[in-house]
Amino acid sequence: SHEIRTPINAVIGMNEMILRESTEKNVREYAEDIESAGKTLLSLINDILDFSKIESGKMEIVPGEYDVLDLLNDTYNMVAMRAESKGLNLQFEHDNKIPRRLYGDEVRLRQIMMNLLTNAIKYTDEGEVTLSMNWEPVDANTILMKIIVKDTGRGISKADQKKMFNSFERFDMG
Repeated sequence: SHEIRTPINAVIGMNEMILRESTEKNVREYAEDIESAGKTLLSLINDILDFSKIESGKMEIVPGEYDVLDLLNDTYNMVAMRAESKGLNLQFEHDNKIPRRLYGDEVRLRQIMMNLLTNAIKYTDEGEVTLSMNWEPVDANTILMKIIVKDTGRGISKADQKKMFNSFERFDMG
């Protein structure tokens, strides 16, 4: 993975220097396009590498203590501009009684939420996208967290719903 990520990170890093130092409008526009494409490419590579880890049984869950409200706030901030640029209303709802400090893999949880939200925003042309977080106790030390993303997008056809969990399957969303 380092052989793939290192050169991409180098390009992104050098491009960051251009963004910091250049005042020329057209150069900045090109650099902003490079930044966007580089981050997208790095995200895709990370997803592929994660998928490879899952398939090989080597995906590591790294649990730790995290703050639920910070997780929600950070996730909201990462997708809010994308939703706003499409004119979508982005809502986050959570049960106020959810424990504020939890123990789990915050990175994977954030990744799941981001994947759900970015897909919802991508395929919703008007209306809203809502993330709801609820929970129920399992025992004294464990809860079942429920994360639901709803949108007013066009949805997935019944035929494509049957293919949803097939590896490398893509749907006609047009």
